[in-house]
Amino acid sequence: MFTHKQIWAAIDAVAGTRGLSVSALAKKAGLNASALNPSKRVGADGHMRWPSTETLSRVLMAAGIDLKGFADIVDRMSD
Repeated sequence: MFTHKQIWAAIDAVAGTRGLSVSALAKKAGLNASALNPSKRVGADGHMRWPSTETLSRVLMAAGIDLKGFADIVDRMSD
């Protein structure tokens, strides 16, 4: 199983290994530049916001990584 923290940490790691900020990765994926920013990960009410499957798909395609590779990264993220 995985957590909210692990998913976002994995997205951060993917961006970092590609030499990109999360904003640059978002733009490369065709998303709004702020879509992956830490400020968007938790709502004003404290509710955790998870990336959608469409967002994950776009990020992975932009980064050139498949779902299995991403899952391996998620597994390495500590909770």
